[in-house]
Amino acid sequence: MDRSIPLLLIGLVFGGGIGFFVAAANGVTLDGHTHDHANPAQHGAGGHDAAYATSEPVAYPAGADVPALSLSVMPDPVTGWNIHMELVNFRFAPENAGAPDASGEGHAHIYVNGVKVMRAYGDWIHLETLPQGEVTVRAALYSNDHRPIAVDGAPVGQEVVVNVD
Repeated sequence: MDRSIPLLLIGLVFGGGIGFFVAAANGVTLDGHTHDHANPAQHGAGGHDAAYATSEPVAYPAGADVPALSLSVMPDPVTGWNIHMELVNFRFAPENAGAPDASGEGHAHIYVNGVKVMRAYGDWIHLETLPQGEVTVRAALYSNDHRPIAVDGAPVGQEVVVNVD
């Protein structure tokens, strides 16, 4: 009886498993890059976002043509919460994520009680759950190159406090 195929499959399973554990032990992740465990900016509060938060913002002087965001948070009639962002002088540009800054385009970060929960590329999003009690939901605008957008030194964003039963 030929055992070559079963032995090949067993070898692939064990080889893949060993490769996975060796890679994980050396900081390689499935998101396409490595993590430097000695770098607190990658693993402190905020993870990769902490590195973005320390970068220089895309600064706009105060004026009429600057990006602005207005935020609404409301219970969904079925389950969860709906978030609506009304934008002025800003366009969501998922096709340019990671590209150099282009004036007035990018994405938003959504935070719940100060913790980033998602990146948004549209003006309506849905959160399945929020923690119980008084909850602060914040949306802030970011450029294509992941730098915060600021007008006259202040980050462009808004927060809303909701009570969750």
